[in-house]
Amino acid sequence: MKVLIIEDELPAVEKLKNYLSKFSESITVIDTLNSVQSTVNWLRTAKEMPDLLFMDVQLTDGLSFEIFNKVDISLPIIFTTAFDEFAIDAFRLHSIDYLLKPIKFTDLSRAMQKYNDLKNWTGAEKSEEIYQELAQQVYKDRFMVKHGQHIQTIKTEEVALFYADGRIVYLVQTDGRKYIIDYRMEELQKLLNPRIFFRVNRTYLVNINEVKDVAVFSNSRLKVATYVNFAEDIVVSREKVHSFKNWLEGL
Repeated sequence: MKVLIIEDELPAVEKLKNYLSKFSESITVIDTLNSVQSTVNWLRTAKEMPDLLFMDVQLTDGLSFEIFNKVDISLPIIFTTAFDEFAIDAFRLHSIDYLLKPIKFTDLSRAMQKYNDLKNWTGAEKSEEIYQELAQQVYKDRFMVKHGQHIQTIKTEEVALFYADGRIVYLVQTDGRKYIIDYRMEELQKLLNPRIFFRVNRTYLVNINEVKDVAVFSNSRLKVATYVNFAEDIVVSREKVHSFKNWLEGL
């Protein structure tokens, strides 16, 4: 299996090489590149294409997304970055995973297993339609939040719900703590596993594991109570009642 690494930080390149070697001795890193332009030039002139790209989002001369405006790429990609704000752009491409730095071996292993599972399932390594389908199955597993002058990450499984107050969107942890996050509700719907999170109305996205009780409400609607202590009523809009019930049943 041939891998091309596009990364402008030498320590990150060495870490990826070590992790890939540890994951499988059959993996060969055929080259490493550190900029948008060098990658474009390489892809335009390469006699042999890799099976998989590891691509940092921020390179020495710009964002790696610029590469796609200059050359056609139909290869599966695992994006790497220190920031999670580019996830939505990555998912629109041939991304099969989006790894946040510092990357752990377990993160890389999981991403490589996704690639291998897809390849074994299809019997083909470069099917554009299938990789786009897989990209839809990659869901966000953590969020970066600010707490005073500090930055921390919160696992998605530790989120009880998300809610919007005007244009501001909040993340509420299972322990009741809440943080402002830089996402719109529409973006969160694309990033979150729909089997776990359901948007009950325009304001709330709730975690199935945090639903404590569901009661019949006025006008054929439903009211959701969560394990986290939340003052406002969380009401399932009438048009979503049927799909909400299916969601509760796992359909």
